[in-house]
Amino acid sequence: MVSILTIKLVLEQNYCNFAQPSHKLFMKGPLYYSKILLFGEYGIIKDSKGLSIPYNFYNGALKKDENPSEEAIKSNKSLKLFTTYIQNIDNTIVRFDNKQLQEDVDSGMYFDSSIPQGYGVGSSGALVAALYDKYAFNKITVLENLTREKLLKLKSIFSAMESFFHGKSSGLDPLNSYLSIPILINSKDNIEATGIPAQQIEGKGAVFLLDSGIIGETAPMVSLFMESMKQEGFRKMLKNQFIKRTDACVDDFLKGDIKSLFKNTKQLSKVVLNHFKPMIPQQFHALWKKGIETNEYYLKLCGSGGGGYILGFTEDIDKAKQSLSDYKLEVVYNF
Repeated sequence: MVSILTIKLVLEQNYCNFAQPSHKLFMKGPLYYSKILLFGEYGIIKDSKGLSIPYNFYNGALKKDENPSEEAIKSNKSLKLFTTYIQNIDNTIVRFDNKQLQEDVDSGMYFDSSIPQGYGVGSSGALVAALYDKYAFNKITVLENLTREKLLKLKSIFSAMESFFHGKSSGLDPLNSYLSIPILINSKDNIEATGIPAQQIEGKGAVFLLDSGIIGETAPMVSLFMESMKQEGFRKMLKNQFIKRTDACVDDFLKGDIKSLFKNTKQLSKVVLNHFKPMIPQQFHALWKKGIETNEYYLKLCGSGGGGYILGFTEDIDKAKQSLSDYKLEVVYNF
């Protein structure tokens, strides 16, 4: 098994070639990164596999300024509401240094972040991770031997915290941001830190983010999914098609079986287009279909959908860029 430290080093090496956000963040506190759920959106609610990786293109940190900007003041107001919420979480789940937290928030602390909200890359997850790290008593750290029990405990804590934003959170986004290592979800009660194949920086194959230009909202999309789950036909499709393909994609990615990965990703893209259409912005339906028909790229949901980023897979990034020239693409991984 690859050690946690090795995974962190590999990730740092693999992602160090990405451009940094256009505005630099000058912060004293530690940075908490965005994440990408490569596979498992919606499926993990019903025990499919999932694979989540940190994405250091975007990050955030807790900060105080003597002369706060309008954005900082707005962030502080939101933080006050969130602080009230987490102070009321059951003490048997997690305990915070509420006195210190309240003092810091009252003195203007805010979350300075380049992570876009509503884009499916874990903006609320990074905030949750930052607050837990700074204020939780008896916290579990990345330096420990991260047993399955400890990972599940962290996931449970983060779920309770992040549910303020989403109504029902899996806790995976903050977990990924907090540990900054890839997380493999085998099932709801079986998660582990994992290694991922090293990138081929010169490789033509790629995973990319396509900017829809629309801000998505997680809660309405999850409600829509839960409503669909009341239908027997949808539940059957989820088990026999969506989860089957998702699990195969996770296995292929971790084994580095690129040929099989693209075969399964194409089928997964079809299933999403046919059965998760409300989660895909209307203007991207034709683009989604075009990718499947031409094999130039395959699109899938990034997070809950409804806008934000759309995740893409391609065997030839130059062809994909040409085909999607009207859109902004960010490469996140090369095969």
